[in-house]
Amino acid sequence: MPVITTIEDLRRLYERRVPRMFYDYAESGSWTEQTFHDNSADFKDIRLRQRVAVDMDGRSTATQMLGQDVAMPVALAPVGLTGMQHADGEMKAAKAAEEFGVPFTLSTMSINSIEDVAEYTTTPFWFQLYTMKDQDYINRLIQRAKDAKCSALVITLDLQVLGQRHKDLKNGLSAPPKLTPKTIANLMTKWSWGIEMLGAKRREFGNIVGHAKGVTDASSLGAWTAEQFDPSLDWKKVEKLMEQWGGKVILKGILDAEDAKMAAKLGADAIVVSNHGGRQLDGALSSIRMLPEIMDAVGGDLEVHLDSGIRSGQDILKALALGASGTYIGRAFVYGLGAMGQKGVTTALEVIQKELDTTMALCGERHVNDLGRHNLLVPEDFGGRWQS
Repeated sequence: MPVITTIEDLRRLYERRVPRMFYDYAESGSWTEQTFHDNSADFKDIRLRQRVAVDMDGRSTATQMLGQDVAMPVALAPVGLTGMQHADGEMKAAKAAEEFGVPFTLSTMSINSIEDVAEYTTTPFWFQLYTMKDQDYINRLIQRAKDAKCSALVITLDLQVLGQRHKDLKNGLSAPPKLTPKTIANLMTKWSWGIEMLGAKRREFGNIVGHAKGVTDASSLGAWTAEQFDPSLDWKKVEKLMEQWGGKVILKGILDAEDAKMAAKLGADAIVVSNHGGRQLDGALSSIRMLPEIMDAVGGDLEVHLDSGIRSGQDILKALALGASGTYIGRAFVYGLGAMGQKGVTTALEVIQKELDTTMALCGERHVNDLGRHNLLVPEDFGGRWQS
């Protein structure tokens, strides 16, 4: 077994082990992939201030996200098709998160269902909601999340229409995979993945198949999904969903200060500064570049979290020092899951926590809650200077 010291180590193992269509699903963005690449690259423009001769005994990465005690301010982001990256993927990722002490967010487009994950874990998890045209289905989905004792609803706002991801179209992405000659040739090289998938609890979208009207198998799912994302989603509909849920709400997909202000006005408990990992509006600014402007707009009104582009504990530290109170990892934990199952998710979290703790110490801080702009060197034009 190779020594794992970075998230990139896990990515390389993941690429070797998982079928190409599912690797490409995770490791790609929309259109030219400009925003997908900028999300990670832009972290490098921020430098760290080294401080010395500071007592570093008793360091801690522990804090809270949404009132919940966490081992570090990192949640597992909602990622569709996680159960195709590894057998029972959502269940195993949720268990790893629970044992590590960080939140897990289940995607509407998961393979394992809400009930599967609730049965496999003991700690309440968060549920991410895509708004669909079928209101009866949405009503029942929200009730299922309530029945499973989910502790927060994460409403995704940036997928009213589906961004085009060229690789998914060319690969004929589906769950389970369609057995074309190209797919079969690739699957024959991923035998360990295949053997484990034979014993998986599910290989179709567990929150949809058997729950949405007219969707009884994979063949009927594709047509239903293609026409179900709700392009008419607006702030009034968001407000109704929040009232229907009645608990803690996180609004995900905020990339503009005015939208952040609207989220705060509606009474959201938190927002996620996110561009969907570069999978929706290609050409948008990276999440980390937009964070300072959004913090200036609403930083004192609600919790501001960040996702898209995080691959290390140093990235986490930079986001926290710019004001975020929490972060999310998606691809980073998927790499671990695809490479090594539940153990791989734990390994990804361990790598990130060690990097965060070590970097925090070298910056002269003992607690994540003490991080701030004083720990960073930020370029003067980091947010960009644009014509009005």
